[in-house]
Amino acid sequence: MAKKQIQTSQAPAAIGPYSQGIQAGNLIFVSGQIPLDPKSGELVTGSIEDQTRRVLDNLKAILEAAGASMDGVVRTTIFLKDMGNFARVNEVYGSYFKAPFPARATVEVARLPKDVGVEIDCIAQV
Repeated sequence: MAKKQIQTSQAPAAIGPYSQGIQAGNLIFVSGQIPLDPKSGELVTGSIEDQTRRVLDNLKAILEAAGASMDGVVRTTIFLKDMGNFARVNEVYGSYFKAPFPARATVEVARLPKDVGVEIDCIAQV
């Protein structure tokens, strides 16, 4: 099965040897997104809610570039710098998805790239 790189200027460019997303068959694997604004290249440093919205908007842009949508997401992983923000992140996260919700794991980590508060990756169907 061939794999196809997904790339869009509507999400932050990859800053290392990885792709924004990869399509393999009818699945799209989106790399972890942090709250970087793709237009300015600057971090969104406001509230955890603001950071989470930016992250999910970045995921959405990559999915749309592949011809998919948030409705096709089957799995996410949320990486939190502080599990104390779980409910706040969850509230924003829930506004981007509808039932049946994706399978998900949420983990607290010691540190994230650029010391952000949240990173999310996903797997979706086209």
